[in-house]
Amino acid sequence: MSTISPTAPAPDRAPDAAKPADSPLKAVLGRWETLILGLIVVVFIIGAMISSEFLTGDSLTTGSSDFTEYALLALPLTLIIATGEIDLSVASILALSSALMGSLWNDGLPMEAIIPICLVAGAVCGLLNGWLVTGLGLPSLAVTIGTMALFRGLAYVILGDESVTSFPTDYTDWAFGTFAGTVVPNPIVLFIVLAIVFALLLHRTPFGRSVFAIGANKQAARFSGIRVDRIQLRLFVLSGVIAALAGIILTLRNSTAAANVGQGFELTAIAAVVLGGVSIFGGTGTVGGVILGLILLGGIQKALNLNPDISTYWVQIVTGILLVGSVLVPNIAARVREARRVSNTRGGRPSRPGRPAVSTTGSGGEGTTNA
Repeated sequence: MSTISPTAPAPDRAPDAAKPADSPLKAVLGRWETLILGLIVVVFIIGAMISSEFLTGDSLTTGSSDFTEYALLALPLTLIIATGEIDLSVASILALSSALMGSLWNDGLPMEAIIPICLVAGAVCGLLNGWLVTGLGLPSLAVTIGTMALFRGLAYVILGDESVTSFPTDYTDWAFGTFAGTVVPNPIVLFIVLAIVFALLLHRTPFGRSVFAIGANKQAARFSGIRVDRIQLRLFVLSGVIAALAGIILTLRNSTAAANVGQGFELTAIAAVVLGGVSIFGGTGTVGGVILGLILLGGIQKALNLNPDISTYWVQIVTGILLVGSVLVPNIAARVREARRVSNTRGGRPSRPGRPAVSTTGSGGEGTTNA
């Protein structure tokens, strides 16, 4: 008499779920932020070898102060890029804010009125970007390339080629000064406060979770009830306000308002965001990683500027290389991980589908054969 038993061959090895979890140390070392932190250490060592002034208090003060505007622009860009969008007009909004500030000061308005007007102007610029992207459904790359030229042109219309100086010393002294007698510039303290706010907003609120959900899959986010257009519109408005604030601070730091300021700032800010681990495709990233990216770029810029034998154009070259690398390396790593996952999945399966075994019982004994 024969019976068929639905017994499949055992897999060649235990399933992936049975594998021991990675150790906490391995998880930390495998993070992108750890790599950036290691590069920062290397840059600071090389910078100290290039110039003995690299790690001095004055050097740290001027270096961090010169990077304030990039840092401010990077904060809202972090959220915008995390949703899978881009804003290339931030530097032009910065210039428009500076030009408007100079023009209004020439007209005799007090700084207490000028600063809010500039911030509102930045919000209007961001609102235009957001409406074109969310209201008309245009791609943010094309929109902000266009408004980048538009806002820069408006800055020249408002102020022309001239520059305005002689701003109130109370404001310029604050922009030049340091916090409580330390080496930390006052504008950097403002950035730290805003960075904390942005970090809490992105990582500790439903709004931040919605930002990541939009970047991961915009259509799925819509189906889950997230108001995608409203959130993106708010982000563009926020970007405009922060860009205008950066223009105000730059004007006060230089004690000069002009329409040609901030050219190329958007690329450095975007490089810091992407270098900090925010995916250019959206869905991932941290504010802490962006801060590390800013420190890395700032250290490189300061080290190169302290060496008289190195052309200042190398700063742009290195920034471009880091921007390309920060996009290329994570994508290569993701492909390698995916290839390993597929390989492990295939390796954990039997080489052929399981076939029922035929158990034969006879007077001469027991045996099992495959049908």
